[in-house]
Amino acid sequence: MALPIRKFPIGIEDFEQLRTCDFLYVDKTDLVYQMANGNTTCFLSRPRRFGKSLLISTLEAYFMGKKHLFEGLAIERLEKEWTVHPVLNISFSRRHYEEADDLWRLLNEQLNEWETLYGKAGTDDSLGGRFEAVIRQAYQQTGQRVVVLVDEYDSPLLDATGNDALRTELRKMTRGFFSPLKNNTKLLRFLFLTGITKFSPMSIFSELNSLDDISMWQQYNNVCGITEAELIRDFKPDIEALAANNDETYEQALAHLKRLYDGYLFNPRGENIYNPFSLINVLKKWEYGTYWFSTGTPTFLVELLRKRNMPLMELEGSKALAAAFDKSTDTLTDPIPVLYQSGYLTIKDFQNGVYTLGYPNEEVRYGFLNSLLPSFMGYSQMENDMSVIAMKEALDTGDIDGCLKRLRSFVASIPYEKKSDNESRFETIFYLIFTLMGQLTRTQVKTSAGRVDVLVANQRYVYLFELKVDATPEEAMAQIDEKGYAIPYEADARTIVKVGVSYDSQTRGIAGWKVG
Repeated sequence: MALPIRKFPIGIEDFEQLRTCDFLYVDKTDLVYQMANGNTTCFLSRPRRFGKSLLISTLEAYFMGKKHLFEGLAIERLEKEWTVHPVLNISFSRRHYEEADDLWRLLNEQLNEWETLYGKAGTDDSLGGRFEAVIRQAYQQTGQRVVVLVDEYDSPLLDATGNDALRTELRKMTRGFFSPLKNNTKLLRFLFLTGITKFSPMSIFSELNSLDDISMWQQYNNVCGITEAELIRDFKPDIEALAANNDETYEQALAHLKRLYDGYLFNPRGENIYNPFSLINVLKKWEYGTYWFSTGTPTFLVELLRKRNMPLMELEGSKALAAAFDKSTDTLTDPIPVLYQSGYLTIKDFQNGVYTLGYPNEEVRYGFLNSLLPSFMGYSQMENDMSVIAMKEALDTGDIDGCLKRLRSFVASIPYEKKSDNESRFETIFYLIFTLMGQLTRTQVKTSAGRVDVLVANQRYVYLFELKVDATPEEAMAQIDEKGYAIPYEADARTIVKVGVSYDSQTRGIAGWKVG
């Protein structure tokens, strides 16, 4: 039996368009009502493509009293008055900011639009002065307090990462534009800001003493994204179609979706959240893929990790105190809170005031590490490289010699300046390559007598690698045996393969190996 036509809102960020054109919508309006009536000023941080702009648009429709758009939704039984407020909605994601004039033009265009609607008044022609006049005009003309909605406020600052002078100028301009908000709080009904990173409360909006950062509040954990209960409730026929197209059962398809796209957590007591952008792409196309990463990884993150020389192997399981999530990322010196806010790491555990972080899911792990290849290895992609495919096939069949021969050639192709003469960098190369081959890869695995440099496991084999710089493969193998690295895995049904690998610091390549 043919499925009814299902309209997936891919790229639809306008709530009115979504509702009038009958696109699928996961009802979040109970949280919209709670947010709008329980707070006066809010800031919400969420990763890109996570539904922040749609949330802004939903709030706009609500405060403009468009009751007909909310028929059949949770808010319909909650709201009784539907008061119409003037709404000033500005999005900073509409352009790229290469110079200060780019931001000035955006703000000027938005002010011109508002002044056309409410009239131009006052003698102060500064950006802040004009914004204050618009707020007062809107209040006087409507008799209702004004709602201000700001989407992706941090786009200009993120574009200017690495250019401190430009970033300072952009921050000063943005702060000047929003400065009237402090002195006009009596005229404001609601102020809501979204962004990826947490520049705002400590710099641009520091004068707003009552600004609530709701990013990690438990009650708003689910305000963006899709929970598993919502997935099953609203998308069951689509999961069934996906399963049929990929020769899976319904349960297998659900598990597949969970492994690839679930796992985001914004409060330790909250529910896991699916990435909405990836999820609706999969359900529309009936094909699994890395959809979130097709939109690009922010260059500021790659640059930050490269500058800080952050060991990639330590990101999974990294620790952070609760206070780390309350710090502004103005200086962008600590990668961990930035990676969390950007969606590359998420909460895995919380004990005694300490968060344990990790990749939310396989899509993020693979896509993030793959995006680091140009910076860390001078290599643009791996998924279609025949040598990598051959390495994976060799590992799957236990042909470790064949795998390492190809790996030696692969490492030799990496530009000289991207390689290092130390073991840590060599270990990073191993970690990246084997992880991107889809293997379970761990580094510095603790045993009772030491640490295994690299552990790589698949369904049939567990490979224990000891890496040595300017030493013989025999010395590396001797350490595996002397330290008893294989003992913890003797009860494993899989075949244990011990591998000692020698790395030459002069040629910066693999010199040899021994298998035991």
